[in-house]
Amino acid sequence: MAIFKAVIHEAEEGGYWAEIPALPGCVTEGETIQEVTTNLKDALHGWMETANGMASGMVLPSKKHGTHKLTRLVEIPV
Repeated sequence: MAIFKAVIHEAEEGGYWAEIPALPGCVTEGETIQEVTTNLKDALHGWMETANGMASGMVLPSKKHGTHKLTRLVEIPV
């Protein structure tokens, strides 16, 4: 089982948005921490399905992208 780290941020307009920095474009949002965490799992599965459908030569990035004010760090098992 793989585990991806996700960063959850407070949204300026209320609620939260989250990203998995190791997977570019894997982002989601939600009104509560629970909702954004559930949505993260869906976003991760969707990202992986899309990646599996792409060229087999895809390499996942390993460098940290940017700096953000950390709200929460969660781990999403796959």
